[in-house]
Amino acid sequence: MAELPTLHRLDELTYLLEHDLRVYLRYSPGPEADAGHPSKDHESGLLMPGVSANPLWPPHWWTRPPADWVARKVCQYLRELHEGARPWVLTGREIDFGPDNEPLLVDLEPIAWLSADLVREAQQRYQAELNAGQATHAG
Repeated sequence: MAELPTLHRLDELTYLLEHDLRVYLRYSPGPEADAGHPSKDHESGLLMPGVSANPLWPPHWWTRPPADWVARKVCQYLRELHEGARPWVLTGREIDFGPDNEPLLVDLEPIAWLSADLVREAQQRYQAELNAGQATHAG
């Protein structure tokens, strides 16, 4: 597999969304480690039919800047960094949904790694622009 480029700034990542590219975020050892085997549901022990990933594009109701949404998504799974995972972006074909309603992808096309600087910038924006950690309430 060819060496993936690395994105260093949040605006580089957000720029990918401006071209209607269905971009997903994944925390894992990387594309080579993920090739050839799907994700596993850790609670049931079952293999899923694809690799779990999180969509990066904002939903239609989101009226804030797209970079706020992207920063939020980057920060959603930071705990996995401590488990040896690295963040990277990809495209793929959605085949089903995982236990957290995340898309499961096949036909993966890796795009780029996310640098530690980009992750820090996302954390700073998430903390500065949003009520980070607040629960979503109905109503």
